[in-house]
Amino acid sequence: MNIDLSAKRVIVTGASRGIGRGIATAFAKEGCRLAIGARTDSAIQATADELRPFAGDLIVRRLDVADDASVKDFVAEVTERWGGVDVLVNNAGQGQSGTLENLTAEMLLAHANILQMGHFRMAQAVVPHMRKQRWGRIIDINAVAGSIPTPDGIPSVINRASCIALSKLLGQALAPDNILVNSLNMGWINTGQWDRHYREMPPGVSREEFDEMVLKVVPLGRFGTPEDVAGVALFLASDLASFISGVEINVSGGLGGQITYYPKLKREFNQAMQARYDLSQEALDIDTIAS
Repeated sequence: MNIDLSAKRVIVTGASRGIGRGIATAFAKEGCRLAIGARTDSAIQATADELRPFAGDLIVRRLDVADDASVKDFVAEVTERWGGVDVLVNNAGQGQSGTLENLTAEMLLAHANILQMGHFRMAQAVVPHMRKQRWGRIIDINAVAGSIPTPDGIPSVINRASCIALSKLLGQALAPDNILVNSLNMGWINTGQWDRHYREMPPGVSREEFDEMVLKVVPLGRFGTPEDVAGVALFLASDLASFISGVEINVSGGLGGQITYYPKLKREFNQAMQARYDLSQEALDIDTIAS
């Protein structure tokens, strides 16, 4: 099968790192006209420097999907320069953990403004242009936790669930205009967040031990990569996926219901590793006294 996207005009939000950067790179290498945005200007400019040799044309701007004016200005620039837009990849935003004990309503609303409202703002801005040409693809990057709730992750669970619901709704509502909308639900994708989670472990935990614990819930036994996600995005943006709309696809290596067990697994691992470290410190103290 040959996927030719060279004539497409593509927007990728949150494209400065991780999954967004991987997806933007894949579309650039297809020769698409590509518009990329992220909140940190220096980071998105660095991504642009890597993509310029490949993309058919490149628009790069600071973009804040939580701000109406930023979204409207970004999409206006794209459509004025290229006469329209064919593909939107809603990727901006990241996961956030939290429980009833450590969250506030304001924290939930701030997270929702980036995720739920970010997806909504971007779709609202591009759909009129897609309707005019009677062709469009919207690919929403979400998370498995949005469809299978996991304890200890209230912001991600409820806001991703809303994003998935919006994606399904628009996948039905916009289908008569030949605008297809689908959700890609992420499992454990190896981006910078797993480095951060590892650094939160007790002293003395090796990266191999940490990875082994995390991957116990992933049937495929490995982390996913941004390239794993990008391949599915390219497919959904092509005519090969012309009869797919309003669905959610897990990009998760088989991770599904096991995700509900992960918080307990992580807590037990933390406790065991902390106990191991404490014992090693006690032994060190005894050796110091004896010597």
